[in-house]
Amino acid sequence: MSAPEILFSEAEIAARVNALARRIAAAPQRPELMVGILVGAFVFAADLARALAREGLSLPVEFLWLRSYGDARSGDEVRALVGPTQGAQGKRVLLVDGVLDRGSTLAKAKALLAGAGAVSVVSAVAVDKLHAHALFTADYAAFEGVNGFIVGYGMDDAGAGRALPYIGRVKTA
Repeated sequence: MSAPEILFSEAEIAARVNALARRIAAAPQRPELMVGILVGAFVFAADLARALAREGLSLPVEFLWLRSYGDARSGDEVRALVGPTQGAQGKRVLLVDGVLDRGSTLAKAKALLAGAGAVSVVSAVAVDKLHAHALFTADYAAFEGVNGFIVGYGMDDAGAGRALPYIGRVKTA
């Protein structure tokens, strides 16, 4: 993978995550549990958890591990490798993911959490691509309207680029 085009710097990401945490902490129905989706959300979830704690909302954190299969022709089949625990039962859950493209993974995660007894599920994503045919709508997004394939800040291209400290767009040939 060649060096991606930087879309959002470390400083821009930090500012947006802090602003997002202020909005979530100020909501009338504050979440009681954060659930991140592995693997792409691990960096964003960690930053958001710390930012929420600075706003006086220190949440327990759990993770779902979901894997998407399929292609553009067959649609996405999302399978849970590690599903929700009983910790979601009776809780208001903040569901966290790195990127919202079509929303198959987030829709599956929300359904799993509802099935595990969550009272409510609100979602926060680092990047909402605002896909015209999205199956899911995020409640909170740090960045919106990004086109192309993105990497960095936990998101990857077949394993590459996940540890980049910024969000970048993969350059096409």
